[in-house]
Amino acid sequence: MKMLAIALLTALWIAAPMAGQDPSRDMQGMEGMDMAGMHHDHSMHAMRGMLGAYSMSREASGTAWQPESTPHVGYHTTWNGWDLMTHGFANHIYDHQGSDRGDSKTFSENMLMGMASRDLGPGRLGMRAMVSAEPWTVGASGYPLLLQTGETANGVTPLVDRQHPHDAFMELAATYSVPVGTGSSVFVYAGLPGEPALGPATFMHRFSGMDNPEAPLGHHWLDSTHVTFGVATLGWIRDNVKIEGSVFTGREPDQNRTNIESPKMDSWSGRISWQPTRDWSLQVSHGHLHSPEQLEPEVDADRTTASAMYNRPLADGNWQTTLAWGRNVRHPGTTTDSWLLESAATAGRHPLFGRVERQENDELLGHGEGPVFTVGKLSVGYIYDFLHQENLRTGVGAVGSVARIPGGLQDLYGGDRPFSWMGFLRVRI
Repeated sequence: MKMLAIALLTALWIAAPMAGQDPSRDMQGMEGMDMAGMHHDHSMHAMRGMLGAYSMSREASGTAWQPESTPHVGYHTTWNGWDLMTHGFANHIYDHQGSDRGDSKTFSENMLMGMASRDLGPGRLGMRAMVSAEPWTVGASGYPLLLQTGETANGVTPLVDRQHPHDAFMELAATYSVPVGTGSSVFVYAGLPGEPALGPATFMHRFSGMDNPEAPLGHHWLDSTHVTFGVATLGWIRDNVKIEGSVFTGREPDQNRTNIESPKMDSWSGRISWQPTRDWSLQVSHGHLHSPEQLEPEVDADRTTASAMYNRPLADGNWQTTLAWGRNVRHPGTTTDSWLLESAATAGRHPLFGRVERQENDELLGHGEGPVFTVGKLSVGYIYDFLHQENLRTGVGAVGSVARIPGGLQDLYGGDRPFSWMGFLRVRI
C-alpha cells in the first residue's frame, strides 16, 4: 500500500508542475507533445468537477462541497485532455498565546496540493495528492493555541492548549465517476490517506477559514477526519443533491507524522449535501468512529455535524460565511457540542477574516473523562497582500483573539479573558 501511495504521489507531481508553466513561453525540450491540446484556464468555473456534471469550483476537500460561486484558488490549466491544478500556501508565523497556560513560538504552517482529472472510458478519473512539511516546520509538540485539544505529541502525553501538526502525507486519493442520466452520476473515492464523508469542507480548504492561521477549536468536532489513513466512499449525485457513505479508519493519526499508517477500515459515516443555489451549500453528516484517540483506545465516538456555507462574489473579491455545529458522543464518556461561525472577505489586496466559537470540552485537564467546561473564542484578522497577482499572493497579516475562560479554569489560566495574537508572512498560490 505504501508503494501504491508513493506511485500515485509521483504521478501527480510529474503532471502538476506543468500547471505552473506557461506553454507559450518555453517550447524547447517538448518535442512530441501535443501543444495544440495545451492551454491555460485560470477559472475553476470553466473546469469540470471530478464527481459530477458541474463546475469544479463546487468541490472542496475530499468529496465535500462548497458553494459553486466560490473562487477556487490555485493555478489551473489543461494539457492533452487532463485538467490540472496546483495549490498551496506557507505561513511563517510568530505566535504568542496569553495567560498562564500560554506560550510563544515561531513556526511555519504549509501545504502543497496537486490535482489531475480526465475522461476515461464511460466516466471521469481524478487523482489528488496533498503534502505538508509541518512535521519539521511545526514539530511534534505542535504550536501554542489556547483551549485547543486533540491527539498527542509523543504517544504518551495529550496535546492541550496546543494544535498538532499535519502529517507529511495529508491526502493520496483517486476518484472515478460515471454519469447515470442527465444531471446524475455515481462515484467512488479511495484514499490512503483521504477524507471520509463526514463534516463540512475542512477549514484549510474553505474560503471562510483558509486565511486564518489559527485552527478552529471545533476541529475535532467537525473536520478532524480530513487526514484518515484508509477511506473508501461511494456516492450518488442528482443535480444539486449528493448522498454518500464511507468506510474508513477511525483512529486519528499518531505521533509519527511522516509515515503512512496501515488502514483498519473499522468506522463508517454518511453525509447528505444540498446546493439550493450557486451561493449556498448545506450538509448534514453522521459517523461512528472506532477508537479515535490513541490515548483512549477503549473509547468509541459518534459524531454528528451540520453546516451552512454562503458565498457572495464581490466586484473585486469575495465574501463567504460558514455556520457549523458538531457533536461528539463518546462511548463510554460524555456528550459535547461545538459551534462555529466564521467569515472572510477579500477586496483586492485586503483579506479580512473573523471567527467566533462556543464549545463544550472535557479534555482541558487531560484525556480521560473529566469535567465539561464551556469555553469560547473570538478572533479577528487582516492581511495586506503587497504582491497580488492572478495566481500568487504574498502578504503580511495579523490575527488577535480573546478566549472565554469559565470559572472552574480561571485559576489555571490566570484570568477570564486572555488575549493572544499571531503575526505572519503568507505566500499562497
